[in-house]
Amino acid sequence: MGIKDWPAVERPREKLLSLGAETLSDAELLAVLVRSGMPGHTALDLSRALLTRFGGLRATLDTSREAFCRARGLGDTSYAALQASLELGRRYLEARLRRGTPLDSPTDTRRFLTARLRRHEHEVFACLFLDNRHRLIRFEELFRGTVNGASVHPREIAKRALYHNAAAVIIAHNHPSGVAEPSQADRAITDRIRDTMALIDVRLMDHFVVGDGEIVSFAERGWI
Repeated sequence: MGIKDWPAVERPREKLLSLGAETLSDAELLAVLVRSGMPGHTALDLSRALLTRFGGLRATLDTSREAFCRARGLGDTSYAALQASLELGRRYLEARLRRGTPLDSPTDTRRFLTARLRRHEHEVFACLFLDNRHRLIRFEELFRGTVNGASVHPREIAKRALYHNAAAVIIAHNHPSGVAEPSQADRAITDRIRDTMALIDVRLMDHFVVGDGEIVSFAERGWI
C-alpha cells in the first residue's frame, strides 16, 4: 500500500498542512522532502531507513552526497531537496538577524552561528558587522584553516569593519573537534582583535566558539 492510500491524517504532507510541521516526526519530515518511494517501499520507509543507516537526523543531514545517494531508492533529486531546505533554514536565520532587531540577546546569534559554522570540517573564522544600534550589516567568513586552526589577521577584520562602516563586531569560529572550550590561542587572538578594533573606535562585543551541540560566549565569561 502506497502513502496515497493511507488516511489523510497519516500522510506526512497532509498531516503537515493540517496540523503543522512541528507535529511530524523526523522520518515524516524527511519523507516530505524525499517525496516518492520505490516499489515495495514508501517515502516514509526510505526516510526511516535513512535515519537508521546514519544514526539519526543530524547525522543524516550532515552526510555527504555520495553516502546519501548510496542509500537504496535515493539519489541526487532527494539530496538536492534536502540541501535546499537546509540552506533555506540558514538564510531564514540570517534574515531574522537582518530584520532590524538589535543583537542584544545572544539567542538568535547563537542559532545562526551554529547553523553557519558547525557543519564545517575545517576551522572557519567569521565576523558579524553591526551598526551603532547593534543591528546586523553583514556576516562574512573571513579566514579558513585546517582542523588545527586558522590564521587570523586582526588588520583584515579592521579593514572590513571600516569598509562596512561598522560600529561594532562579533567574531566567531568553530572547533571541528566538537569541543567548544576556548584555547589559550583563542583568548590571545581575541585580545589582539579587541585592541585593534579599539584603535578604529569599533567595539568588539563578543567572541563565540562553536562546538558540537554547544557554543561558548567570551562576553558571558567576562573575557571581553
